[in-house]
Amino acid sequence: MSDLDAFAKLVGALSPWQEDLVFIGGWAHRLYRHHHLAEQPNHRPLLTRDADVAFADGARLEGNIRTALLDAGFREQLSGRHRPPVSQYTLGDENAGFYAEFLTPLHGSGLRRNGAMDATTKAAGITAQKLRHLELLLIQPWQVTVGPDQDFARPAHLKVANPVAFIVQKLLIHEDRPPHKRAQDVLYIHDTFALFGARFPALNALWLQHLQPTLTPRQARSVTQCTQTHFHTVTDTFRSAARIPQDRTLDPGRMQAFCALALEEILAGRS
Repeated sequence: MSDLDAFAKLVGALSPWQEDLVFIGGWAHRLYRHHHLAEQPNHRPLLTRDADVAFADGARLEGNIRTALLDAGFREQLSGRHRPPVSQYTLGDENAGFYAEFLTPLHGSGLRRNGAMDATTKAAGITAQKLRHLELLLIQPWQVTVGPDQDFARPAHLKVANPVAFIVQKLLIHEDRPPHKRAQDVLYIHDTFALFGARFPALNALWLQHLQPTLTPRQARSVTQCTQTHFHTVTDTFRSAARIPQDRTLDPGRMQAFCALALEEILAGRS
């Protein structure tokens, strides 16, 4: 089963909850190609085995998502010592197949009143991991419509994290990522800018109106520090990012210069 077929199965299983669920991460980036504002690239999309599905901490998810996934052929895998445990829903081979995870924002200290880690929560039969800064990815999500032209048997209207939120969240977690994930994130950021290169004024308006006002002072400082520290010079991260694609040749210096310029334009304005 191809990753697109697997993703289509996931979309079908989650269709009753599509108004409350937002696709983030690698599949959000892949779905950007189908947004009407995107320019069509001449290279293949970055592939990812996992689909990250987010929902707000106050979302009222009726019914049972777990049952819908199991009925669609997904297998549930529980792991970790958290209560409730972390869950993944997989299709295909365990080591090379497709899997979906559910995520929701983490607020506060990260500890429950009894001192235990506040790392997971249960909703509609599934377990979601709680992550910091994820609330940004739920602000002003974009809608992408897919159908037969994208190899989906039935049209589906999917919510995805908007590209400015996608980029800002990656800036906020950059310091905490291992080197290979930093390189992957830099490539995602670069390719997102390329997809919307003709729409920088619209992205700047999205930043000014909806994203920047929601940042805490600490988050705002972190975004500024990350752009100044990691995107104003060519680093090993850019060199590693340039080597990831197999169907195109990227120059680390050009990547860095383009990202620095795009960040300056999109994140410009009041603070």
